[in-house]
Amino acid sequence: MRTPVAPVTITRVEGGRGAQAEDILVTEEPLEIRLGHGPLEDRREVRLSVTMRTPGHDEELALGFLTTEGLVDGPAQVLRVEPCANVKEEERGNVVRAELHPNVALDPTRWQRNFYTTSSCGVCGKSSIEAVHARCARPVAPWGPIDAAVLTALPDRMRTAQTVFRHTGGIHAAALFDRAGALLLLREDVGRHNAVDKVIGAALRDGIALDRCQLLVSGRAGFELVQKCVVAGIPLMAAVGAPSSLAVALARANGLSLVGFLRDGRFNIYAEP
Repeated sequence: MRTPVAPVTITRVEGGRGAQAEDILVTEEPLEIRLGHGPLEDRREVRLSVTMRTPGHDEELALGFLTTEGLVDGPAQVLRVEPCANVKEEERGNVVRAELHPNVALDPTRWQRNFYTTSSCGVCGKSSIEAVHARCARPVAPWGPIDAAVLTALPDRMRTAQTVFRHTGGIHAAALFDRAGALLLLREDVGRHNAVDKVIGAALRDGIALDRCQLLVSGRAGFELVQKCVVAGIPLMAAVGAPSSLAVALARANGLSLVGFLRDGRFNIYAEP
């Protein structure tokens, strides 16, 4: 079983002198997501995407990814997500297959963009925002007034729950809170996009109403993270870091409350319906 951390021997230099020491690193490995689709008596397979992720919660990652990329409308369209057993030995544990409901008709144009997830999303401008509009099944329900006391308490609650970050210092987090600020779910991953997909996938699996939740991410608020919130119907997103201009435009166009630089008891509001 693959683990989220890996031990490594390093040379630690202090005061000009080096000595061997043991350290712990975040694990980063590729995950391939495959789709099984078609009638039950004639299933077909599509190799959908590869993303660099931290092992763990792979089924949640796949379900969240399929939802936030608009390939399915919800968990009812996914029968199950399972690790693939019939793979090469070096691929074992790094390939999952999502079995879609036979009634789901796949449209190849919906996954033609490059799904190899990196920090460069490869999208830009008005056409990208219009594409997101077309994939949103429902408008984002307005969050309403932002409670500063609740919001400023969230980063400490997220940080306390970040077990892998506490040991490695090198991993992103996404945390889902209710309106009162209670932590519902937290996931960590070397990729910020994956952390968000894992949280959304877990919420969908557990029947948590995303339209009543607020999401906090440990890094910046890029276009693709805001996009995932919009598609999933999360009404408020906050980030410890800065948003991008396109992320703000997307949030404002879709009624998403967007907060940045949430730390040390202060924050900026970039979009507020």
